[in-house]
Amino acid sequence: MRDETPPRLRESPLQLMRAAVGGPRQLGGKLARLGRTVKIYADPREVERRLERLRSRGMITGRPSRWQLIFGGLDMLRFVIEPASREYYESKGIGFGFHQVLRVLDDPVSMIDPTGFYSDRDTIIGHLMQVTHLNPIYDLQILDMFDDGLEQLERQVEAMVEGRHPRQQTIGAIVEDPGYHRRLLEFVKAYRAGDASAPPVREQGKLREDPHFAAAERTFATLPGFIEYADKLPDRFLPLLRRLRAERRFPLSAARSASNMQSSAA
Repeated sequence: MRDETPPRLRESPLQLMRAAVGGPRQLGGKLARLGRTVKIYADPREVERRLERLRSRGMITGRPSRWQLIFGGLDMLRFVIEPASREYYESKGIGFGFHQVLRVLDDPVSMIDPTGFYSDRDTIIGHLMQVTHLNPIYDLQILDMFDDGLEQLERQVEAMVEGRHPRQQTIGAIVEDPGYHRRLLEFVKAYRAGDASAPPVREQGKLREDPHFAAAERTFATLPGFIEYADKLPDRFLPLLRRLRAERRFPLSAARSASNMQSSAA
């Protein structure tokens, strides 16, 4: 009888690390994605082109600067992504620190760009398949930066489900939920058909009882919510740095309303 337990929950740490690194083909892909991200970081015009495309498609309206995007991304990371991930993996009996090591080994770029604006298409898709997401809406929306973003996402998630994706082994060493890719594929198909009403929101522990976390999750769950937040931040580096040091919890005054979140996902 075939063991349906994912490798992440049954293999040793050394086996998982070897699998996450992959072979020469996978290593070449990691280096290529890293090089493209470094190039985008060095060329602010590319990020502006991406923002303009999203504006032209009606996805966003704001015009955040480069520093506002970077510091907004840091807030998203520290107020939502990190605490939610830590709680989730601890509830699964998975060490949070080692899980991050596996993610870096599979694709270091996904760890240095929380917003996605400095990543190429396949890095965003790989990140979406690599992590059981709290809510995948943001990632699907940002893939509208690319002409074939959503089409490629569906193709690649389908390949993961069927066991034929080029990164099958490396991503398989990280994802702990055996049903995640099937649920994601169902949602991607529904989203492309115009139905974004039922994203596969990840179960969480007690964090959502904290009003500061709940407000941050509501604000950062969608791309329009993140852009609106970033657009209201200070627009210079030093004030942003001072704010980063001073703000220890998500400011409730910056929270997005539930009605705005629903309209963004529609």
